[in-house]
Amino acid sequence: MTTLEGAVVLVTGGNRGIGKAIVDDLLTRGVSKVYATARKPLPSTDPRVVTLPLEVTDQASVDALVVAAPDVTVLINNAGGSSPDTYLDAPIEDIRNVFETNFFGPLNLTRAFVPVIEANGGGHILNAHSALSWVALHGAYSATKAALWLQTNALRIELLARGIGVTGLHMGYVDTDMTAGVTQPKSKPADIAREALDGIEKGAYEVLADETSRQAKAALSGDITNLYPQLKA
Repeated sequence: MTTLEGAVVLVTGGNRGIGKAIVDDLLTRGVSKVYATARKPLPSTDPRVVTLPLEVTDQASVDALVVAAPDVTVLINNAGGSSPDTYLDAPIEDIRNVFETNFFGPLNLTRAFVPVIEANGGGHILNAHSALSWVALHGAYSATKAALWLQTNALRIELLARGIGVTGLHMGYVDTDMTAGVTQPKSKPADIAREALDGIEKGAYEVLADETSRQAKAALSGDITNLYPQLKA
């Protein structure tokens, strides 16, 4: 288990949405510092929050972040991007780009910060997945989250002996800018943040943060038509 009190935490995509909610919740748990990254970071009024620029698909940007944040003990890979809802009509570069952001982006950060966390005495990594890790909706976005889920599971095993725990966070729609056009029920970012950070402190391997994610994972053990009712004759 990882105690967040006194921890130094890096949150990618920490300016808005779930990332900002995580930053806000961390401050109530007694962390000593939070690095909040974004492509265009905004200043914070809390002296414990250090805002830094980051482009997760740019190795030079990742390398600069390692230099700027050498005391990290907890990494939260929250930053991500959306994609067109189709495989057949979307430009192939759009599909490649969302894999660069949602799969290789977290991997770039993890590879860069594992030695940092290890040198600082060990700690934790949390990767933000989705209920869509298990349901093929929204085109390549779902595929990137499925791939990230397997990446997280593999890294958890790789890091067992290095003093670094790994948690995967899954959730359905959350009320953020990314889901502004979604009419289905949405969770509050603060609720997802609380579940995520509770999961880190409990040493959870996975956090199913809402009913949507719990139902999606449970449905994997059933007939495929339960996930995709349009296939039923």
